[in-house]
Amino acid sequence: FKVERFTYPLMTPSAARGILDSIYVKPGQFRWQVKRIEVLRQPQFISLRRNEVKDVISTPLVKKWMRGTAEPTPIWADGDRDLLGTDVKGRTQRQTVALKEVRYRIHAEIRPWPRFSARQQDFEAQFRRRAAAGKCFQQPYFGCREFPAYFRLLERDSEMQAPAGVDLDLGYMLYDVFDLRRPGSPRSKPAISLFPAQVEAGVLKVPEMDAPEVVRVEQEEA
Repeated sequence: FKVERFTYPLMTPSAARGILDSIYVKPGQFRWQVKRIEVLRQPQFISLRRNEVKDVISTPLVKKWMRGTAEPTPIWADGDRDLLGTDVKGRTQRQTVALKEVRYRIHAEIRPWPRFSARQQDFEAQFRRRAAAGKCFQQPYFGCREFPAYFRLLERDSEMQAPAGVDLDLGYMLYDVFDLRRPGSPRSKPAISLFPAQVEAGVLKVPEMDAPEVVRVEQEEA
């Protein structure tokens, strides 16, 4: 599990928040609080192998390329010695066990930061307009960008599909990769949190970010 990719049996609250953020987000003015995730299809798994590039490009370097102060240089995933100057490949293969043909219903609330509490209704109305029209500023995805998510706005009515009859004790599950108790910024460091996840009758109830059962993982200084 340290090297190979293995999915949870359903999406995490962090992935659900990411989908909502892709539709409408103002990090300096509000955050999303996921309340519950309903599993509408029985979990199905697929095993696949992916090539992953081992190197990364730094943000400062990309900015230099954008300004034209440095010549763009590619990351080579593969090639021969004449091209790479070495026999060491720039890629590695990883086995992935992923979910397929998933379907969820997400319940969430907009939580304005104190200075913007008076704009609660404006934020909610804007989200509803965007979601109803299928608008998003980037393609939502399930945790990894190669797994796109498609969405539509649902209103409460008697014709909603009932959750699948799934009961799971998942132990500790990822809550989020950032500290949602305060406004974030592009420079915010990861702040991993976990929570004991129980799926009952297809419903995963998500506690508040500051609930006592949410465990925060202390990050070691580099």
